[in-house]
Amino acid sequence: MGDSTIRTAPRGGAGTSTSAAQAGSRLGQRMSGIAVALGIVLFLGGFGWGAVVYRPYTVPTTSMTPTIDAGDRVLGQRIDGGEVRRGDVVVFKDKSWVTNADVVKRVVAVGGDTVACCTNGKLTVNGKQIDEPYLPAGSQAELQGFPTVTVPKGRLFLLGDERQGSLDSTAHLTDAAKGTVARTAVTARVDAVIWPMKGLLKRPTGFETLGALSQPGPFRIIEFMIVAGGVLVLAGGAYGPVANLLGRSRSRARTEPAGAR
Repeated sequence: MGDSTIRTAPRGGAGTSTSAAQAGSRLGQRMSGIAVALGIVLFLGGFGWGAVVYRPYTVPTTSMTPTIDAGDRVLGQRIDGGEVRRGDVVVFKDKSWVTNADVVKRVVAVGGDTVACCTNGKLTVNGKQIDEPYLPAGSQAELQGFPTVTVPKGRLFLLGDERQGSLDSTAHLTDAAKGTVARTAVTARVDAVIWPMKGLLKRPTGFETLGALSQPGPFRIIEFMIVAGGVLVLAGGAYGPVANLLGRSRSRARTEPAGAR
């Protein structure tokens, strides 16, 4: 009767293969460690940068629909009121509007501007009709017109995107400040809606004819850092188990049973 034997690779070849595999494994482990370390830096750095630059807010009303719905979570970039420009959606506090609460509205005119409504259903600023695509579909800039208001220097005129139910500057026209809010009352400029994830707010291009618009904050960069960091950490951490699994598979492939002889 023949006896069953096991064929294996020649010793010299096996030694060379093993050495190469060990070297590859060490290199892979180093690269895995670098990927994890870099991923942690990016991930934590993104969150840290975001915490310094942005502040989260929850919008409780529908006054900014459809741009921001009730209950949406937004990120407001911490800015100085002097940085505010036409078209910005800002967060501010004004006791004559609401006591001890943040208010979110859109800036439609700044100090020195004249604002009125409506001409052909559109808002006018400095005599120019403003295209506002962020308004609810088919709605006018204001259901009830209001007289021309000249915004004092250092102050802002603000409206909600849902003009029908928004308690904005038009609801305070009889106040001493004619519905305007001081720039110094602004604490943040809304950059993005993060829950549900709608991303960056669309640029208010209708105001470009009146001057430069604000530039978006570093939201995209921070988002990339967090996502890339998470991917690197997961990929680097998965290297060890995957490499071990592949190593066992190769080891089984190199050792095969021979037939009886």
